[in-house]
Amino acid sequence: MNHKYMKTILETDSDFICDIQAPCFQMLLPEEAEVVRASKTQVLFRKDDNLTKQGAFASYVLFIIDGFAKQYLEGDGIKNYNLRIIKPSEFVGLSAVFSENTFNYSSVALTDCHVFLVEKEAIAKVVKQNGMFAFNIIKRYCEQNTNLLNTVRNLMYKQMNGRMADTLLYLDSLKNEKAEIFQLLSRKDLADFAGISTESTVKLLKMFEKDGLIALKEKDLKIVNYDSLREISRRG
Repeated sequence: MNHKYMKTILETDSDFICDIQAPCFQMLLPEEAEVVRASKTQVLFRKDDNLTKQGAFASYVLFIIDGFAKQYLEGDGIKNYNLRIIKPSEFVGLSAVFSENTFNYSSVALTDCHVFLVEKEAIAKVVKQNGMFAFNIIKRYCEQNTNLLNTVRNLMYKQMNGRMADTLLYLDSLKNEKAEIFQLLSRKDLADFAGISTESTVKLLKMFEKDGLIALKEKDLKIVNYDSLREISRRG
């Protein structure tokens, strides 16, 4: 895979991490941990680099050590649909382990991302051997699918203002982990989360600001009235 800015991190590099410290990997027996360790590559993706490309061959699963990325579906070359923000300690491309040979979505780094690429056969082998690790992987996979179904439901049944309210509340919920989350996203990004045009997004944000729901300052956004925004989300 060609990544313009991707850098492979070697053991001699100062930012090399010798082991995966995430809780799910602590469940592995020493020999299972060695299977993962032997099949992983440590990589630094630069901001705006693609972590996965929709339709590309998937030979590995990505595990985010630190950094934030955006997962999205590519449409007709003009319109994309943003699915979620990928956070540290999350997997990307789990479907490659169980069913798909290609990535079924794209993802792009919003910040520099420190990532482990783990060969999917190694993950599959450990899943078959270790019940607790398998349970954790399946739980994460199901959570991602549940979120995806909720996203589809909102797109089908909610009006534009309800979808934008959902988008703002979702992104705001990430502020504990990334205070400047809104500053990492363009107005088009917000539009692609809500499934509406950029023009409609700008109009809605101005309307929400005028109604005292949010405060806008350049690219940053602050929710002022959570109750009213949640009511708009609930009404759809």
